[in-house]
Amino acid sequence: MIPKGGFEETRRAGLAAFRNEVARLVPMFADRVDELADWEQIKLLTVAVNRLDQWHRPGLLCIGDAAHAMSPIGGVGINLAVQDAVAAANILWQPLATATLQRDDLARVQERRMFPTRVTQRMQLIIQNNVIGRLLSETEPPLQAPLLLRLTSQWALLRRLPARLVGLGVRPEHVHTPERAAA
Repeated sequence: MIPKGGFEETRRAGLAAFRNEVARLVPMFADRVDELADWEQIKLLTVAVNRLDQWHRPGLLCIGDAAHAMSPIGGVGINLAVQDAVAAANILWQPLATATLQRDDLARVQERRMFPTRVTQRMQLIIQNNVIGRLLSETEPPLQAPLLLRLTSQWALLRRLPARLVGLGVRPEHVHTPERAAA
């Protein structure tokens, strides 16, 4: 991982320095770093955590990455996108079926999904700044596991919390169709 804005500095240091750093950080790749022959083989993925102020306009509803870019931390972006789609289906099926869809219906989807989006992005930024950022900084003292993580290793019940947040999200969505409501 390269801190934001640090790729040019990494390139200036040279490919040999880059190979050495990869070998140092990921020792199991040390015997393969010489396969990196030039900078064309190295691609930079720039990570952004942001969201649209408004996810909709007449004839358009943005959900998932189109509405909110997520960090790859935790791999929760796809979960949030699927939950956005389920919430949209639950909210919009009836107005779509009756051809009465209004702008307010689209706004309800954003209102429903904004809280879990904000909370998830905030958790990702906390991890980025307090764990990954410290790992990238050589000036910080040695990294100690956050208190919550240390507590989860002691109490099994607490281990469910991170798993639930990653697996189900802040506000899990469930499909509500007319068939299920009747049953």
